[in-house]
Amino acid sequence: MPAATPGPGAGRYAPSPSGDLHLGNLRTAILAWALARRTGRAFHLRIEDLDRVQEGAAERQLEDLAALGLDWDGEVVRQSARAEDHAAAIAALEERGLVYECYCTRREILEAPSAPHAPPGAYPGTCRDLSPAAREAGRRRMRELRREPALRLRAEVDSWQVHDLWEGEVTGAVDDLVLRRGDGVVAYNLAVVVDDAAVGVDQVVRGDDLLSSAPRQAHLAHLLGHPAPTYAHVPLALSTAGARLAKRDGAVTLRDRLERGESAADVVERIGDSLGLARCRTAADVLARWDPAALERRPWVVDLPA
Repeated sequence: MPAATPGPGAGRYAPSPSGDLHLGNLRTAILAWALARRTGRAFHLRIEDLDRVQEGAAERQLEDLAALGLDWDGEVVRQSARAEDHAAAIAALEERGLVYECYCTRREILEAPSAPHAPPGAYPGTCRDLSPAAREAGRRRMRELRREPALRLRAEVDSWQVHDLWEGEVTGAVDDLVLRRGDGVVAYNLAVVVDDAAVGVDQVVRGDDLLSSAPRQAHLAHLLGHPAPTYAHVPLALSTAGARLAKRDGAVTLRDRLERGESAADVVERIGDSLGLARCRTAADVLARWDPAALERRPWVVDLPA
């Protein structure tokens, strides 16, 4: 179907510039773009560069997405340039008593007993209700470690429900998630919620490994006064060994495939084949022919010629 004229609402794709995008990343980007365009939404790109930045990776990622036929609305946002908005969101939560300092190390959190039915790695609330003396002891410890205390959300619920395009209503656990890490860097869960709301994103398409994060992010959005988006979690791309696709699996990026004599159109065709669509040579072909209701829910096993 042809793209609709963008109206209210937006979709987005938000890669981390830690290296070149592999075929699974590119497939998710095409689906995020196609779903936004076919539903009359704007489409935004955001570079999530708070961690693991490889020099030149963001520029290569944008070039690769354009080579597949994707376009986007407005300027590309760099997450690292949005520190003021992130800090303002934390301050707004602090004013309502919804933030507390955490002095735990990662190891201590992993080794602490969890509440019944809590997912692995969920924060057990160790620092949630410390006495003033215990908080001061925690601060002294952080100074000795040359770290700042992490800031955590004082969550109001232990679960939250979201809607996913393919999974339907999903209820997931909510814990006292980190808002700002001990190294002073704003946490992903806070940044993604604030940044999506800033540009009107109401449709989030991403890998289904992040489905468990959706309820806690939606709850945080609620606390900040933002409507939760509709989610659409896409099955991951796997190697033939059954592991998540990665650079170690060989020539898995667009540039790898170009070096082996393929074209960008060949790569789009490979992605189209994974969706049950034959002879798609541009992202526009996927937009015109892809039926989201027919998306295969099993992972895409990528078997590439050398």
